[in-house]
Amino acid sequence: MNILIVEDEKSLSSEIAEFLRSENFLCEMAFSGIEASEKIAVNLYDFVLLDLGLPDCNGLDLIREARKNNSEASFIIITARGAVEDKVKGLDLGADDYLSKPFALIELLSRINAVARRKFNVGTTDIILTNFMMKIQSRELLCKGETVDLTKKEYDLLQYLVLNHGRVLTRHQLYEHIWGNLLDDQYDSNFIDVHIKNLRKKLNNHAPTPWLETVRGVGYRVRLDNQKEPEG
Repeated sequence: MNILIVEDEKSLSSEIAEFLRSENFLCEMAFSGIEASEKIAVNLYDFVLLDLGLPDCNGLDLIREARKNNSEASFIIITARGAVEDKVKGLDLGADDYLSKPFALIELLSRINAVARRKFNVGTTDIILTNFMMKIQSRELLCKGETVDLTKKEYDLLQYLVLNHGRVLTRHQLYEHIWGNLLDDQYDSNFIDVHIKNLRKKLNNHAPTPWLETVRGVGYRVRLDNQKEPEG
């Protein structure tokens, strides 16, 4: 997932980014409200970790602005402020959670995962894909008990499509989520098509994948109309 860390304490921001990258997240940092505003206006993020006490603006104002440009991003407020009214205002503006400093990085990870489960309506760490089982916690894909050999990026691509099942994701959305932000003149939609082709080939070597659909001229979609949680 693609995360923007908005925090003016550079050492803390770097510490958070390093930890989350080790957990397979993509991370960018912004050290001011202006910088964060510029990034949110042009890039897609799955999460924004936001310090309310920025040097050049009130973080609450940034939530209002960000909701216009990155409406699907999830916000977690991270701040030293302990006032109940700040927490309430942030949640009322659409923040998904609130974490007071100081905090343990493992707690931040737990909050991110909890918000993601609610966001994608995932009540288990296992998701059934007909003959396949995706194990979110261990980042494995199994077919009838056999491990499907996927690269990290192939797994990330499939997981993002699965978590957004039923929704058509554009090639640009998939690129930014998996490979990070880019300039428009760097973007090549064929890049995603090649990776989907390779992914499909590996999956089809194990079992058919009618649930992975190409939406012509737009992007890709995973359909889990009969999705169910695994027994046991």
